[in-house]
Amino acid sequence: MQHTTREVRLAAALVEAADTLTDGFDTAHYLQRLCDHCVELLPARAAGVMLIDGGRAVSLAGSSRRQDVALDLLAAQHDGGPCPDSYGSGRPVPPVSIRAAHEEARWPRFTERALAHDIATTFAVPLRRRETLLGALNVFVPAGAGPDDAGLRLAQTLADAAALGLHNQRAYAQYRTLAGQLQEALTSRVRVEQAKGMLAERWQVPADEAFVALRRFARRRRLPVDRVARDVLAGTPDTRELRGPSGESA
Repeated sequence: MQHTTREVRLAAALVEAADTLTDGFDTAHYLQRLCDHCVELLPARAAGVMLIDGGRAVSLAGSSRRQDVALDLLAAQHDGGPCPDSYGSGRPVPPVSIRAAHEEARWPRFTERALAHDIATTFAVPLRRRETLLGALNVFVPAGAGPDDAGLRLAQTLADAAALGLHNQRAYAQYRTLAGQLQEALTSRVRVEQAKGMLAERWQVPADEAFVALRRFARRRRLPVDRVARDVLAGTPDTRELRGPSGESA
């Protein structure tokens, strides 16, 4: 079976969209690459992504090609445009004639900027992972390169892949954070046990009594018990002061 260049490039774009489980993940670069793929695969002058949270735009990204155009057109949608409409409905905004929309006073600020940039048509698709909406992908098409239904579906495919990639990356980041917290808690517990054992042996007292002294010293100095345990293992504090007056630890 022979594959067209466009199909091969689309496949490569989808693989790239899935590659998000890395510690050095850069959301801005990832979204820019999504926009770049749209420009490469569609008859588009530029493309942009608007991430939306709580009904307001929280991040904008544009294609490398004509990035200034993409960012300007995304910023012009503060009072309405394809991205907010697509996000609000959760559905694609089919290709819209910029001139017709401008004459109808639909998205006036956006259409004015689009005409200034020589954009003839635009459409948008939601970035959606099942019921979770993350934002919208907006494609800007020049005159003489009208988009078709296949182009709209292709953009939605890329947006769906990107939404899945972002969802997986966020889950991965949360997992890494939780794993780090659990590891630190375990390490802290081990340090405290080691310090408690060291003091119990030095003072020839039960381990529980040594821990009471450790905790009391930490409270007196307003320090975490783990911080005091670190110092004990490093030999920093005066163990006589740590044990308390007359060797009392209760």
